[in-house]
Amino acid sequence: MSIFAVFKQGVSVLAVGALLWASPAAAYLQDITAIFRPDASKPDENRFTNTTPVSGYCANYPGQCASTNMFSIRVPISAQSTGPLMANPDNPRQSAFWKVPAQWRPITVVNNYGEEETVEVRISGIGARYLLDRSAVELVGGDVSYVRAHQLLWAGSSWVYAPSPCQGTGYGIVSPKFYDFFWRTPVESSCVKPANFVIPDLRYGYLDIAYELRTPNPLAMSTGVYSGELSYGIGPHQDFDLGDVMLPDDSQLTLSFSLDVQHVIRVDLPPGGERIELLPQGGWHAWLHQGRPPARLFRDQTFRLSASSRFKMLLECSVVVGNTCGLGNGTGEPVPLQVAVTLPPGLFDGAGQSVNKRPLRLDGTGTELFKPQSYVANRPATLHFEVAGESTKTMLNHPGSTFSGVVTVVWDSEV
Repeated sequence: MSIFAVFKQGVSVLAVGALLWASPAAAYLQDITAIFRPDASKPDENRFTNTTPVSGYCANYPGQCASTNMFSIRVPISAQSTGPLMANPDNPRQSAFWKVPAQWRPITVVNNYGEEETVEVRISGIGARYLLDRSAVELVGGDVSYVRAHQLLWAGSSWVYAPSPCQGTGYGIVSPKFYDFFWRTPVESSCVKPANFVIPDLRYGYLDIAYELRTPNPLAMSTGVYSGELSYGIGPHQDFDLGDVMLPDDSQLTLSFSLDVQHVIRVDLPPGGERIELLPQGGWHAWLHQGRPPARLFRDQTFRLSASSRFKMLLECSVVVGNTCGLGNGTGEPVPLQVAVTLPPGLFDGAGQSVNKRPLRLDGTGTELFKPQSYVANRPATLHFEVAGESTKTMLNHPGSTFSGVVTVVWDSEV
């Protein structure tokens, strides 16, 4: 007796989020890209990898950013003072004023099938280069070095020292007419740096923006690319607020997210594993030599399974008996063949139960959803084939006859 099993594999690809920047009129668009691709060497690492090119602060200090899961981008948005910055003004908005969207904000990302997920982003740092129209030494009117002049120019010393609640990073590059700085923004509140002397002209040459991401669990997502956008206003009383004196040359910053999920579903049979021969427990000896009929005919076929995504299992048959496959010998009624599956640890059904000898049925009942807790990489699993009870006796009543059928087991990642 033999049965042929043909295996079809649904392969699922998982796409992760990306952010894109471009510049329409009075707006700037930035791409942020991320990808999930399972790694057999790190099966428990179920996170997207940010693939957005790093620029600005984190390009210079990758270790500091990696330790806090922070990324940065340098954007060509500048700002120019509309008049002089006065010394120690009563209104803080007339000073060097910074407020950024440091709280988490949600973005809905959608794939080609209309499935939605949520990404969250916060601005966790801000930096720039401020440029003076003359030397800082001239502005403070003293016979001091330009390093000391930048310290004297501002309340609380130079911009390596961030005004609360912003936090300094120790980053500061100084020249006679410019100063590069970068501050962390742990909370969404204004950070004000008053001038100690009148500054006739001040300009920010670019913005360094650091951000953090919260991405959804890729193991619960379908294969494909998820896209969405989040726009920030730039200007007085907007998301990026530079005060009332410094006006930006762009009024909007848009982050365009693209999440690329590349799942893996792979089934590997051992050589010859596509041909299944059903046998009694212990072989045919008891039947041939003692006339004792077997209680069942069966075969457990092992295979190797790799899966990082949700999937379902389906059954297709060349011979159908009720809700399962059958074996026929060309004459008479076919006998039912029970097919079941045992999945490796780390894979569960929709109710969170492990999968042990779960019946495969033509209507798909009971195998509609399997999901990994972590990436299952090349783990052993088993397909169980069995003819039992009266059906075994029916087959034995046809000595010399071969019962056969073709069973197709489908692993489908489109759940």
